[in-house]
Amino acid sequence: MSLFGGVISVQGITFLMLSVFIITVVGYALGRITIKGVSLGTAGVFIVALFYGALFSRQLSAAVIQTVGDTTFDISGQALKIIENIGLIMFVTAVGFIAGPNFFKDLKKNYKSYIVLGLIIILAGGLACVGCYFIGRGAEDDPKEFVAMLVGILSGSLTSTPAFSAAKDTVLPQYESAVTVGHGIAYLFGVVGVVLFVQLMPKLTKANMEEERAKLKIDGPSKANEYKGKLLSMDHFGLFPFGLAAVLGIFVGAIKIPLSLIGLSGNFSLTTTGGTLLVSLVFGHLGHIGPVSLKVEKRVLEVFRELGLMLFLIGAGVAGGAKFIEYFKAVYFLYGIIMTIVPMIIGYIFAKYVLKFNLLNALGSITGGMTSTPALGTLINVSGTDDVASAYAATYPISLIAVVLVSQLIIIFL
Repeated sequence: MSLFGGVISVQGITFLMLSVFIITVVGYALGRITIKGVSLGTAGVFIVALFYGALFSRQLSAAVIQTVGDTTFDISGQALKIIENIGLIMFVTAVGFIAGPNFFKDLKKNYKSYIVLGLIIILAGGLACVGCYFIGRGAEDDPKEFVAMLVGILSGSLTSTPAFSAAKDTVLPQYESAVTVGHGIAYLFGVVGVVLFVQLMPKLTKANMEEERAKLKIDGPSKANEYKGKLLSMDHFGLFPFGLAAVLGIFVGAIKIPLSLIGLSGNFSLTTTGGTLLVSLVFGHLGHIGPVSLKVEKRVLEVFRELGLMLFLIGAGVAGGAKFIEYFKAVYFLYGIIMTIVPMIIGYIFAKYVLKFNLLNALGSITGGMTSTPALGTLINVSGTDDVASAYAATYPISLIAVVLVSQLIIIFL
């Protein structure tokens, strides 16, 4: 098979696809195991992907190679990144369409609260990172490398790719690998910790889910944008508006804003996640452009949401697992746990007792504030309603921006 002027073997592609399906089967089986009412759910796929990457990364690298002339290149990393990005686009776009009809109405009512909560969560994570620096700096040979490691751990704890990218751009070139290692070590608990948190809190508070869903319900979507005539649907399932939102979202996410405007180095962008979320929220809210329908069948959105989440976790998990064991240190993993738990607990307390959010709105906001895509998928399943996606979508953008800035400030001042 020809690719980028070279040749990639059909056997390599087959092995990659086989790996995806093996991880899917074993991961969902693991996620189905329930202990005292708590299960990993789709995050089980991530756990299996992580171990698969640790155990079989060499075999995958050997299989997925590209031949250009007499030279071969390992392109397994690029292949996994493609799987991860396709999954991320599918999941986030589906979430945007689902949340869109109620999002702007909910945001208008609570936008100050969402902004404050997003900032509180990220600042708590940043302060936890600084605290870990002062706790552990005496045992490290190179303080700058330790800072780079901790900022990588912070981005992994909050599962934030933009923060990870910004940190790599800000540190000196020789410390980029430390950021990468830190991100990989913390990413595991960053995913699993928030997933378990949104399952445990309803049980610890003995919440009645039917009552909580009723509290979460807001008046139906606005009727202001309804089209009086007959809408034109490009296809029965709504794949046209879904694909259009994804394409436009990718372009919006690629727009770079120089941080030099506020005295920092590098650039800020919404990234693919933020761009596709924004555009799909707008599409979901509008419902149509003139006579052209922008509606996607609810069942299609549910399938894309789950399939996208699964592919995202497989791509990220296998790639992270390849280096996880090699660079793992117990103390770094502990720092990651601290940087995940502290902002979650503080964010939940603030949302519940200061902002007076109901349980599901608080948990939805926490998943957005922690920029945790997998936890949102779990919360939707736990709560039994898609309405929690509105709180995620409202808190996510401010947290996305804040975590990038906090990461760079830590590197500059420590």
